[in-house]
Amino acid sequence: MSGEPSAKAGRSSSDAVKKQARRRSSGIGVPIARSRFLMIAVAVFVGLGLAWWAATGFGWVKPIFLPSPGSVAAQIGKLVADGTLWLDLKASIYRISIGFLIASVLSIPIGVLIGSFRSWEAAIEPLVDFIRYMPVVAFVPLSILWAGTGDTQKFLIIFIGTFFQQVLMIMDNVKRVPADFIGLGRTLGLPDRKILTRIVVPSALPGIWDTLRISLGWAWTWLVLAELVAATSGLGYRITVSQRYFQTNTIIGYILLLGMLGLITDQVMKALEKVLFRQEGHSQ
Repeated sequence: MSGEPSAKAGRSSSDAVKKQARRRSSGIGVPIARSRFLMIAVAVFVGLGLAWWAATGFGWVKPIFLPSPGSVAAQIGKLVADGTLWLDLKASIYRISIGFLIASVLSIPIGVLIGSFRSWEAAIEPLVDFIRYMPVVAFVPLSILWAGTGDTQKFLIIFIGTFFQQVLMIMDNVKRVPADFIGLGRTLGLPDRKILTRIVVPSALPGIWDTLRISLGWAWTWLVLAELVAATSGLGYRITVSQRYFQTNTIIGYILLLGMLGLITDQVMKALEKVLFRQEGHSQ
């Protein structure tokens, strides 16, 4: 009889240890295995796909509002076969590549400058902060007047939608560089130019890369907005044309394609981040 309490205490202690281990494996900030991460991510997409199939297959939603997965796949197949999708894809990727590159090339040095020098921050940051609150949609008719309906207008909308946000986020990235790093550079007698190029910029680069990755998602949004309003090709243009003829399967297919393109570009930039900034120890 005397052994029973000790056995129960042992089991309770073992259960407590197991519960604590489970909490440690799924708590805040606790990393998980990549295989488990992928399994959860795939399960979510599969679950949503099954819900879509059920909603259309059992007639819960009319096809005019939500076509079946098979209908969307068939329509995308037709657009691939006749070359329409490739032309739209080529036009959109070209526009976002150029527009985003222009915004990024200009925002990085300006963000670093105002994040490092208070005088430059006083001169530039309030103006940038003022402009970034202006809705990008309001600039669409003006951009058509200024640049017409060609690719330049698309570049301009992407620039307005991403540049000003990028500048402020990069400024914050630079300001997060520890003051001790800069103090070390001054102790070594380095001039401001070398402190900036050898200490500040390298230390802020991982954060700047994250800023570019996040703002790339915004760039896709502004590109589609520009193509919805004024374009003769592109993914957004095709969505507008399909709306006129109630081709919901094309609209859904292109929306899914945009989501896939955004996901691919985001994952590519995440993978490059791990390669470029291994010393930062980024985890999944």
